[in-house]
This record gives sequence, structure tokens and C-alpha cells, in this order.
Amino acid sequence: MNIGDKVPDLLGLDQEGNEVRVSNYSGKKIALYFYPKDNTSGCTAEACSLRDGYSQLLSKGYAVIGVSKDSAKSHQGFISKHALPFPLIADTETTLQQLFGVWAEKKLYGRTYMGTLRQTFIIDADTATIERIIAKVKTSDAANQILDK
Repeated sequence: MNIGDKVPDLLGLDQEGNEVRVSNYSGKKIALYFYPKDNTSGCTAEACSLRDGYSQLLSKGYAVIGVSKDSAKSHQGFISKHALPFPLIADTETTLQQLFGVWAEKKLYGRTYMGTLRQTFIIDADTATIERIIAKVKTSDAANQILDK
């Protein structure tokens, strides 16, 4: 997915099994952020940055939605442990991650594996198009990266 591309209305199911649809966020910009794994240091720092900046993001017209390969149950624990005020999509089959191009080959300690690239897509909910992509996410400053255009 690139800037200007249309996104599907149905993004997936959240931690409670509810459908997450772009059309439910009319009049807002959606910060759809992809992250590798619940309760890891970088992902926790990113989620907590978004939590801490949530009221400011809301006041600027943003909705925040997280996506990872983790299960709904894992997401429920992550949300509860860190008091996250936004939904997390359980993309266990990596369908959404593949569509957005963030399910990719990664390398760590000489090992190659498939994993999630940490990226944030800013979507205009009214047109369902990508307006901006944050490819180099600073986990502890993720909220400010969204706010700083």
C-alpha cells in the first residue's frame, strides 16, 4: 500500500471480536499502526506512547487502531496490563499485514524469518485512502510522530 491507495472498509476483528471498519470513523484520520508482538519492549513502548498521547491525538481528529499477529486473548491481556484506550486487531492469519506490505522477511542474529514491520499508516476515513506512511517509527515517540506532519 502506498500514499493515495484505497484501503478496504473491513480491516479485521478487534480483541473483543468486533468488526473494525474504516466507515465507523467518519470525519477522522485513522492512525493504523502495525507492530510485531504484544508485551515486547519496543511494542510496549510504542503502545504506551500512543496511550499517553491519546487525548491529544483525539483532539486533533485521530483514531488509533493497532494491528499485530497476536490473538484476541493476547490483545486483551496487553490492553488490560497497559490500560490501552484503543482497539487492537488480531490479524492472526496476517491478511491485513500482507495487504499493507508489512509482513516481510526479517533478519535477527543471522536468522531469517517472516515478521511484522513496524509502520503506521494515516488513513482518511472519509475517502478510505492512505495520506501518510510513517516507515521509521520511534517507539517511545510514536504519538508525536503522528501529530508532527
